[in-house]
Amino acid sequence: METRSLYLAAYDVAEPRRLKRALDLVKGYSTGGQKSVHECFLTAGERGKLIRDVARVLAETDDSFLLLRLDPRARVLTLGKAIEPIDAPYFHVS
Repeated sequence: METRSLYLAAYDVAEPRRLKRALDLVKGYSTGGQKSVHECFLTAGERGKLIRDVARVLAETDDSFLLLRLDPRARVLTLGKAIEPIDAPYFHVS
């Protein structure tokens, strides 16, 4: 089984239709998150596909996307209603 790494995916999209498309796209890879920041456990292949797909949705001059790999040695800190991300045994990516 291919190794997965935990990433934070965040985006800022100016136009409502692109925002909805970006949300639907990233949520397909997400194990949790809120509004425009999502936790995603990704293989290298999924990471590449996500980046390519997001690049097709966003307008380079108006929008932004950040995919940040988290250090696997670091402890995840959650506050309030936040739920610590867990690596699910399987994912369905459409």
